[in-house]
Amino acid sequence: MSVSIQHVAVTTTTRGLKTLSALLDKAKTHAEAAGANPDDYVTARLFEDMLQLSGQIQRASDTAKGVVARLTGVDAPAMADDETTFVQLQDRVAKTLAFVDSVPASAFEGAADRDVTVPAGPSLTLGFTGLQYLLEFAIPNFNFHVVTAYDILRHNGVPLGKRDFLGIGPERVKSVAA
Repeated sequence: MSVSIQHVAVTTTTRGLKTLSALLDKAKTHAEAAGANPDDYVTARLFEDMLQLSGQIQRASDTAKGVVARLTGVDAPAMADDETTFVQLQDRVAKTLAFVDSVPASAFEGAADRDVTVPAGPSLTLGFTGLQYLLEFAIPNFNFHVVTAYDILRHNGVPLGKRDFLGIGPERVKSVAA
């Protein structure tokens, strides 16, 4: 069985975006049960020089959109990076998922060998083939922001575990030891 670049790109970003949505849901439930405002998590961060939760989700969204756009040549929707509430963050995740899902598999034809350039600062541009970009840059960058969002919520008391990050649901359970 061969695996297409479209399958890897879409499966990876879809899984991560759905994980972010589930993490936000769990954080909202936790905050409300504690009588707190879930929107207080939006500005939480792990360290002062790191992006806050909203920034981590925005960068994960931008990376997911960028993966699809750069590999297919389709324009990604612009998003303003102005989310200040859980509802807005969830909406951004949903819009990103909708965009990723909207691009047909046929648009990824030739993507593995396509030249991809990525701005990496004011005077730096990185160059890759499509496959190199996906495996060496985009997926690690995307996962960095998803796991950092997880870490921010976990650091702030949201009861999350590894299965929450991995997005392992009951559909994957084959047996339960007695």
